[in-house]
Amino acid sequence: MKTIAIIDDDIYIGDMLEDLLHREGYATLRAYSGTEALYLLENHRPDLVLLDLMLPGLSGEEVLSHIEGVPVLVLSAKADVAGKVRLLLDGAADYITKPFDPNELLARIVVALRKSAGEKTGILEHDGLRLDTNSHELSAQGAPVKLTKTEFAILKLLLQNPEKAIAKSVLLERIALDTPDCTESSLKQHVSNLRKKLREASGRNYIEAVWGIGFRLGEG
Repeated sequence: MKTIAIIDDDIYIGDMLEDLLHREGYATLRAYSGTEALYLLENHRPDLVLLDLMLPGLSGEEVLSHIEGVPVLVLSAKADVAGKVRLLLDGAADYITKPFDPNELLARIVVALRKSAGEKTGILEHDGLRLDTNSHELSAQGAPVKLTKTEFAILKLLLQNPEKAIAKSVLLERIALDTPDCTESSLKQHVSNLRKKLREASGRNYIEAVWGIGFRLGEG
């Protein structure tokens, strides 16, 4: 049974979420403040976290910065695009604006849990792309693709965040441990080479440039 932590100071919404999740077969944990959330996460490891932003004590943004290895779905009444982008780049798996449709929330939970399970097995998949992070083997629409070390690091990060725009600075920071030789000036060429390889293998353009931000893995 999967366990989902509900971090929300609104008792009514928390009770509604708990009832919804129990009916779907999930176990739940509850925290009503940012401080309580950190204590909860120190003593338990849920499979997924539903996180409100406007919490007493530590804010949801501060709590998010302490969560590693667990997918986080942000539930918030804040609807500004800049805020959503920042949270997604800071590690949130998804962002759902309140009020939300329960069926949509459940679907997004299933997707986030499925993606998390794939990462734990070392297999990342998205729309015909399949990357084994252990063997570094990639296939695009079934065709094998050879990657350089830098191309592998870039694609791995994009596959971990499908259809989300990732800033160039974030890309460089996240892949620095694997590819310290990659610089801001060379990143564009590495991405261009990767895009060309994927297109030649599959006939599809998977990587999109997002003006003013960076790059995104689309549907091809």
